Amino acid sequence: MDKIKATSMTDEQLKETLEQAETALHEMVYQHNVSALARPSDLKLARKNIARIKTELRARELKQLEEAGDLKRDRIRARRKKK
Repeated sequence: MDKIKATSMTDEQLKETLEQAETALHEMVYQHNVSALARPSDLKLARKNIARIKTELRARELKQLEEAGDLKRDRIRARRKKK
């Protein structure tokens, strides 16, 4: 299993890849429970790839909200500076 480059994909590709990665992870976990995997480190890599994809999707979502003006990040930043 290889590291996924989430930044170079479209939103649709990311969502499709996320579904495939989650399915593959579930299958690997099941297989690992039945009999040991040849490379158990693939489980860790699969979880990290899923996290990368979810992080990129969330970053894009926040960017869209910020551009639309629905995200009030300035108040949050101002409150953090006061502390």
